[in-house]
Amino acid sequence: MSVPPPFAMLAEVTHRCPMRCVYCSNPLALEPASKELDTDTWRRVLDEAADLGVLQVHFSGGEPMARRDLVALVDHATRQGLYANLITSAVLLDQEQLARLVDAGIEHVQISFQDIDAAEGDRIGGLADAHQKKLAAARYVTAAGLPLTVNAVVQRYNASRVTEFIDLAVGLGAGRLEVANVQYYGWGLLNRAALMPTREQLDEMTAVVEAARQRLAGVLTIDYVIPDYYARMPKSCMGGWARQFLNVDPAGRVLPCHAATTIPGMTFDTVHDRGLAEIWQHSQAFNRFRGTAWMPEPCASCEYREVDWGGCRCQALALTGDAAATDPVCHKSPHHQAILAMAEAESAAPSDTFVYRGARERADMQRARSPFEAQ
Repeated sequence: MSVPPPFAMLAEVTHRCPMRCVYCSNPLALEPASKELDTDTWRRVLDEAADLGVLQVHFSGGEPMARRDLVALVDHATRQGLYANLITSAVLLDQEQLARLVDAGIEHVQISFQDIDAAEGDRIGGLADAHQKKLAAARYVTAAGLPLTVNAVVQRYNASRVTEFIDLAVGLGAGRLEVANVQYYGWGLLNRAALMPTREQLDEMTAVVEAARQRLAGVLTIDYVIPDYYARMPKSCMGGWARQFLNVDPAGRVLPCHAATTIPGMTFDTVHDRGLAEIWQHSQAFNRFRGTAWMPEPCASCEYREVDWGGCRCQALALTGDAAATDPVCHKSPHHQAILAMAEAESAAPSDTFVYRGARERADMQRARSPFEAQ
């Protein structure tokens, strides 16, 4: 049976990043620079993505600006007719580099902010002076005439500053703001007890967002992502497993989502072994949770099974130990009340410490360059 082509590809060109965000959803075991795909292989992957029917490529990481060949990759993507989006921390993005990306055809930039307060943002991100660099980069983006999305990463320490995040996005000239409560994967899962907001904080920020949506209609589009643990219905993760998106990680593994490698017993093909189209259509990993045939009850008979597509498999694994279980975010899951109780307990008595990547590891990642990168 033929599977419709994916709409977009997430190109994780590197796991290197000078920041150490305590909520980072990247795997705990990051791919080293020595295993990154070389420039020519990424070009081939972009060619195959365009041939497959992909329309958008999102250059991400880690920090994609750590790749010296990023401009060449963006140029190649746009020459293949792909809409190129840059998802960046912006701490390595200066005016000269942005000009080169514009010349290469970049069409949109998304910059994450950890807080409105510079000191607190730098604490959450684990990097001094990051906030000021982000502000400067955002102004370069809008001055260049590019669409800007501000990604406001929200957790218990900045939940009261959502109004200020909205004002920041408007002041920077952003067309879109994503008020994104932390989702707990990778480093975020390790730091969940320190980051979980209270129910009262969630209710307050929801009211702020809804009022701003009405007030700023036509000026700023606001996407709002609540913490999964407080939801009653699971999100349609990645638009449904292997339905709309695919992810290529720095080492060339092709994944249904960036956290899929946490699921045991899965075989993930690489771009070294098979073509992108063959992987999309026939790989064991992509077909494992595609569609609805895999679903247990209560998902199998649920009227929303082709709306949320069973929710998030990685979250089901993290919270129940079974990737095939009903996402416990769903109110129909037998685990739902326990997950809600856990969130409420952690938010009421939060941890006061964060787990960061080690300082030596961070220094190694900053110094490291892939031996394959174009100069």
